Amino acid sequence: MGDCGAGPGRAMITGMSASLIRRACAAALLLTSTLAPAVAAAPQPGGPEPESGRAVQARLLGEKIVPHKLGFQGTTVGGLSGVDRDRCTGEYVFISDDRSFLQPARFYTAKLDVDADGVHSVDFTGTRPFLQPDGAVYPSPALGDGKAVDPEEIRVDPLDCRYWWGQEGDRPAVAGPPVIQPSIEISAPDGTHRGSLQLPDNYTITAERGPRRNQAVEALTFGARGTMVTSAVEGPLLQDGPVPDLTHGALVRVTQQTRRGRVLGQFAYPVEKIFAESDPDSPWGPDTGVPSLLAFPDDPDRYLVLERTWVAGSGYKIRLYDATARGATDVRAMDSLAGRPVVPMRKRLVADFHTLGLSTVDNTEGMTWGPALPSGERTLIFVSDDNFANDAVTQIVALALR
Repeated sequence: MGDCGAGPGRAMITGMSASLIRRACAAALLLTSTLAPAVAAAPQPGGPEPESGRAVQARLLGEKIVPHKLGFQGTTVGGLSGVDRDRCTGEYVFISDDRSFLQPARFYTAKLDVDADGVHSVDFTGTRPFLQPDGAVYPSPALGDGKAVDPEEIRVDPLDCRYWWGQEGDRPAVAGPPVIQPSIEISAPDGTHRGSLQLPDNYTITAERGPRRNQAVEALTFGARGTMVTSAVEGPLLQDGPVPDLTHGALVRVTQQTRRGRVLGQFAYPVEKIFAESDPDSPWGPDTGVPSLLAFPDDPDRYLVLERTWVAGSGYKIRLYDATARGATDVRAMDSLAGRPVVPMRKRLVADFHTLGLSTVDNTEGMTWGPALPSGERTLIFVSDDNFANDAVTQIVALALR
């Protein structure tokens, strides 16, 4: 990797000439809302036929590894589980899923130097904590006051550049600690709290219903030019059936809402079955779900959906799908999906990270659109969450999509 250094208020990873930097930075500011013609994914049994036989194709542009536990402005960079581009500044914003254990729950801003030749540098420019409505930072869950959060996803509002961020709350594993409900919060770029989005009732954690532990709201995106907000729970709700296993996948709910919270539709997205058996000596079972989704600017019903799976002894499998809600059953009024005749969202595989030629495949959780390329392709930026663990990495990956 390139040289790493710190200047006033920044940390840099670099690896290119000044002239190339200027050209790449200029290109990075060029965002267009045009993409390859919208297509539907391959049909599921019982679903409608796809609108087109054409599929999105992806190729690797490059990657960059951020130094582990990089110190920046008094914080520890890590746990980066979401990323988006701020059109008002041209920079990118990353959310850390540190639940205020190391430092207060926070986000980072950064300049990314990405072009057709790869990812050349990641230059952090700022960090701020998220603030509660009373102006205080969010406390550690260890305090047990029910005010903690688990930040997972961040999106920059295309209308006013405020930050909308999803946090999956907490369903305690044992009796005693308080339940923390999942939510979507709205903050100003300085971290000041500006409001919340009302989530659908079936996202609420109760004793026997709602999201499983660590499988609530991790995915969030704007669609229809910022007028629609789509969120997804990471795994199946308790009432919707079991989690995926070696034989069967599962259905997770994807919800379209107005900016004021009115539900426009809710659909079932089919998550893949577990890809390998777990190491029998590991105390940890497999973990899989949807950590991020991204709307296509020109089609409010079409999404890129990221599926992330971890299996003890086999590591991570990261897959990207092109999915559509068009023709899928609206399940908002269905109390349970278990055993119901549901037409799920249709999807088509775009990329399996193991086939891209990456140096490693890790815990990739965030993605966003990057700059357009001279070839007509659009870049897609990913970030992996290292969980602040010594055997994991913070990896920035860029793909070109056509």
